[in-house]
Amino acid sequence: MGLYDYYLAFRFRLDDASAPEHVALVITERDLLEQGAYATLEEFVRWAFEYGSERVTISVSVLDEAVVPTLSRELRDLDTPYPIAVREPGDTEPADAPVQVNIGLGGKREFAAVVRSLAEEVEAGELDPEDIDGTDIEERLVFPDEPDFVVKTGAERLSDFMIWQSVYAELYFTDVNWRDFRKRDYLRALRDYQDRQRRFGR
Repeated sequence: MGLYDYYLAFRFRLDDASAPEHVALVITERDLLEQGAYATLEEFVRWAFEYGSERVTISVSVLDEAVVPTLSRELRDLDTPYPIAVREPGDTEPADAPVQVNIGLGGKREFAAVVRSLAEEVEAGELDPEDIDGTDIEERLVFPDEPDFVVKTGAERLSDFMIWQSVYAELYFTDVNWRDFRKRDYLRALRDYQDRQRRFGR
């Protein structure tokens, strides 16, 4: 770690604004084609826990679902300091692990599956439509936890990521190529998050 990285880390720890408990990273399948991309991903997860986060969600947006099995195999083999849960399109079991990976399961698809589930329960007489609230939706999501901080590479849009869960998250967009993403880039993102906490999100 270089001198500038030490400076950023010092400023981060000196700040009384809290670190995000749940950090989410949104990348694309093309990001993972770059040499060293998976090593950078492993480092990102370590940095998140090193600087105070308790949960990390990684979302990989895909254009062609044919690549999902390959990505899933590679991502399940990530060397992370805590257990990892990987979910793909079609999965319905909630992800419950310190490190969660979403491969191509878009927010719209996830939300539509919840709506179908609720409709089926209503039709079966197991649920009264008048009683349905946000909690019923959250309990049926594959990724039920709400991130505090979302880091997104590339264009400034969420790529259909966690459309329900990210409503109140702080968003950070970086134009740094994923293969070149370094610890200092993550620390800059954290400092930006702390600045927003002091401004109460403004």
